[in-house]
Amino acid sequence: MRLNEIKPKANSRKEKVRVGRGNGSGKGTYSTYGCKGAKARSGGTKEKGFEGGQTPLFKRIPKFKGFKPLKKANYILVNVSDLEKISSGSQEINLNEAFGGMVKVLGKGDVKTSILVKASKFSNSAKEKILKANGNVEVI
Repeated sequence: MRLNEIKPKANSRKEKVRVGRGNGSGKGTYSTYGCKGAKARSGGTKEKGFEGGQTPLFKRIPKFKGFKPLKKANYILVNVSDLEKISSGSQEINLNEAFGGMVKVLGKGDVKTSILVKASKFSNSAKEKILKANGNVEVI
């Protein structure tokens, strides 16, 4: 056995199809390129995203600037005018427990009684109105 006598196992290797070598080969004339047109010619491929000359989708979409957080905090909004109804006579309210989520207190309305209010966030006007009525504010 010599090096030049070594051959691969029968039918283990496929011969490359030679395209465009005459009609007798079965791959002549159009040579798997179909009939005429841009794709049958040399250099006939278009870049990704080409839409036949109209402005492509990636250029039509508006470009938004800035950063959007993955988890946006959604607050339950409660006005100062609702605090007396919610408290029902008690001197201390924990709004996060009462509503079962993060609560932001807004400054619409007035407070007449002094209450200790616990919540996730307070607007400046809400803080002022609660403190003006001799109440206290606590951020949880």
